Amino acid sequence: MSAVPEELRYTQEHEWVAIQESGTVRIGITDYAQRQLGDVVFTQLPEPGQRFATGDTIGEVESTKSVSEIYMPLAGEVLTRNTGLEDQPESLNEDPYGDGWMIEVRPDDPSELEGLLDAGEYAKLADNG
Repeated sequence: MSAVPEELRYTQEHEWVAIQESGTVRIGITDYAQRQLGDVVFTQLPEPGQRFATGDTIGEVESTKSVSEIYMPLAGEVLTRNTGLEDQPESLNEDPYGDGWMIEVRPDDPSELEGLLDAGEYAKLADNG
């Protein structure tokens, strides 16, 4: 069973979303996703200032097994990206919910968060993998 923190929201494509006190959101891939990928060796993330619609491809993760696209869970502007992943992409494997975060976004419509999966719903999805 993969870790599924209760305080996060999730997508069907295995991204997580953490609401920050400032109203921004951090986005990353789930523990389940990193386990499926295997050893991560490279990440490609969007630049700050870029805007994306819900469901847009925002980057990719390359592992020893495959290359997977990362999707935007909710519309908004990228404020920052985790540049630490450039030198240490393995952080996605070691700490997907901590040091392995990918981008921070200012959502266009915070109510979109309500359409994401809660921990229980995501755990069922991941279990049925």
